Amino acid sequence: MVLKNCGPKGYPGMAEVGNMPLPQKLLRKGIRDMIRISDARMSGTAYGTVVLHVAPEAAAGGPLALVENGDLITLDVAARNLHLHVDAAELDRRRAAWTPPEPHATRGYAKIYIDHVLQADKGADLDFLVGRTGSPVPRDNH
Repeated sequence: MVLKNCGPKGYPGMAEVGNMPLPQKLLRKGIRDMIRISDARMSGTAYGTVVLHVAPEAAAGGPLALVENGDLITLDVAARNLHLHVDAAELDRRRAAWTPPEPHATRGYAKIYIDHVLQADKGADLDFLVGRTGSPVPRDNH
């Protein structure tokens, strides 16, 4: 299962929405786990095989933006690799047809955030704050 457009820009804010339960029709067939892939994040109390924080995220035009229903994806954990089984010509066609989702805000703080937030692999910080120090965060402040 793939959940996209839930990363720092797409949700926006990268909320904990990646906890995708298995569909009831699969549970009725006895399937208790399946790989779930997302640009979102989720609670550490979730279960099963998940790949999260995929970057760049779908809303920024990352690889998940090109995934369509029925596509096969292979996960090789040891090699730290996800492979989308779609040929290059089809991916080129999809990339050319792709348009970013409408932003959730057109002004204010939310717009500044969407325009300046870095991807998950870069810490989802604001680009204009990179390299600056912030206030100390006490260990028990979470």
